[in-house]
Amino acid sequence: MRPVQPVRPVLVVIAHGSRDPRHAATVHALVRRVRSLRPDVRVETGFLDFNVPSVRGVLESLAAEGVRDVVALPLLLTRAFHAKADIPAVLRDAPPQLRIRQAEVLGPSPLLLSALERRLYEAGLSPADKSSTGVVLASAGSSDPEAIAVIADIAREWWHTGWCAVRPAFASASLPRTEDAVRELRALGCERVAVAPYVLAPGFLPDRIARGAAGADVLGGVLGAAPEVARVLVERYEGACRPAVAALGA
Repeated sequence: MRPVQPVRPVLVVIAHGSRDPRHAATVHALVRRVRSLRPDVRVETGFLDFNVPSVRGVLESLAAEGVRDVVALPLLLTRAFHAKADIPAVLRDAPPQLRIRQAEVLGPSPLLLSALERRLYEAGLSPADKSSTGVVLASAGSSDPEAIAVIADIAREWWHTGWCAVRPAFASASLPRTEDAVRELRALGCERVAVAPYVLAPGFLPDRIARGAAGADVLGGVLGAAPEVARVLVERYEGACRPAVAALGA
């Protein structure tokens, strides 16, 4: 008789939510790509605000079905307020029969840098342009010093891959703004300037980044459902659930 394989924990992707319908559409497209990568894993989506289903509703539904093991994966690029406070608070209020592991946020990851480059090349750059192009790494922004430091570290790491220069910028809470970083790169003498939005889905702050990129030569798209982003989700899921799978198979 073949041994019974342990049931994989359900992956619950937790997105912020937005009044902008493009946000939810992008999240769902990314989740579909994750499902295609891991057809053996059940993947559900819950939103913290604005969209349905809510995270609470998804968890309650899973508990009612008899699900026991869940990996909650924050669809966030940095460990800021939502990852440190909002999401843990929602998970603490989940049905007690659920065993929930909170996965790490998506960033930083070399795969995300690859996705950023993909978006810039899709927008018109070529690999041959790299050494003469300055890039603005434009994130949503945060009041959390840890999150701001991470963005600065990513910019430095990305610069070392061959760009003329890379400067961080923020759409809210922190400085500089995108337009200020574009002007700085012009002043440095970069032949061209590109803006790479380090955001996952369209919405209010990505639109602000786009407006700030008016003086740039190239504006990349949001990370969205890029295959590299889906692979990061799978990596974070695996990293969170390995101990749970081992325990189930013991």
